[in-house]
Amino acid sequence: MILYYSGCGNSKFVAEELARLTSDNLQKIDPNDTAPSLTLRGDEPLGIVCPVYAWAVPRLVDDYIKRLSVNENPAYCYLACTCGDSVGRTPERFAKTLRSKGWHLDAAFGFVMPETYINLKGFNLDTSESERRKIAAVRERLPEVAECIRKHKQVIDVVRGPVPVLTSYVANPLFYGLLITDRKFHATDDCIHCGQCEQVCPLNNIAMVDGKPRWNGQCTNCMACYHHCPKNAIHFGKATLGKGQYYFGHREDA
Repeated sequence: MILYYSGCGNSKFVAEELARLTSDNLQKIDPNDTAPSLTLRGDEPLGIVCPVYAWAVPRLVDDYIKRLSVNENPAYCYLACTCGDSVGRTPERFAKTLRSKGWHLDAAFGFVMPETYINLKGFNLDTSESERRKIAAVRERLPEVAECIRKHKQVIDVVRGPVPVLTSYVANPLFYGLLITDRKFHATDDCIHCGQCEQVCPLNNIAMVDGKPRWNGQCTNCMACYHHCPKNAIHFGKATLGKGQYYFGHREDA
């Protein structure tokens, strides 16, 4: 079984491809499910696919796994995470979550995908060329990762970055404490009241009020609302102005 969470589609793509290549089942993580449960069969592996938020598994995924009830401990458990450049000590942090349930992280795979988080000065989207190059490299690597999963190999195959301890254990809590908020989100007069932002929000955090989106304080800054807006009418303060949009498959949609 593969459980996945995705805001802008990068992790969904990886999850779907791994499910196809390993002939496994796929289930979307619902952060709003207060009592999730799962039935594993025999030596069926359990995979968790998600993006990296501030050099760690998103807290909503961490919390979901802590709540998750499974009929038996997974015989093989792996993490497949997508990131813009590096994951820091994400596998080690997530392994601690699994240990609290009596589980073991057997493998972790990192996939460098196009950037989606652009809420700070200096944080920008990939160029079109870089975007295509990253996706092509992931497509090429996925069969190798799927083979590792089929053989239940124990491996940590990620790009950690130059200061992994600092990013995952110091920068991560600072990000969540100071920067992860929806108070700066707003819709400009270009908004056409289509409700697309409300539909794509994985936390059901957006409601349309008087024809415009209202954020309700449960945001994880996945940026799905921003990137999926057909008029680029949603912005995070002034930080996202003029930076463009990305979600997986947007070029095929154009």
